[in-house]
Amino acid sequence: MNLLENYPIAELVVGQRANYSKTLTERDVILFAACSGDVNPVHLDKTYAATTPFGEPIGHGMWTGALVSAAIATCLPGPGSVYRSQSLSFKHPVKIGDTVTITLIISEIKERVKLVTIECEAHNQDGKLIAKGVAEVIAPAEKLNINAGEIPEITIG
Repeated sequence: MNLLENYPIAELVVGQRANYSKTLTERDVILFAACSGDVNPVHLDKTYAATTPFGEPIGHGMWTGALVSAAIATCLPGPGSVYRSQSLSFKHPVKIGDTVTITLIISEIKERVKLVTIECEAHNQDGKLIAKGVAEVIAPAEKLNINAGEIPEITIG
């Protein structure tokens, strides 16, 4: 079981950073398409994707956005956070096999209302900027050490 620890509002400081990484797999693309309904062939059809400027299937842009969400939920501030808003601009595609690292940097804290502004950047394994934006998060008030949720086995048929 994976234990998650958060940073309540009292422990957060401007400039605090966290990183979260994940490698995009073909399975991730299929599962993201299934749960989102985004079945654009640029993600799922190798023959079609070969005719695009990318030359091969690419990951959904919001898969990268989902990694930002995961980084906030599991790393900074962590469990108990409430996502309020997110701006995100995409700079380059993510291809199957790319490892995306999300970097979160706290840029502002409004302690009275527990609102934290977080600069968000996504880079691939070559250091290329994939996406960037800003999130607003309501930070947790209490310290938590909690088991991560378990994902059941999913079969793709």
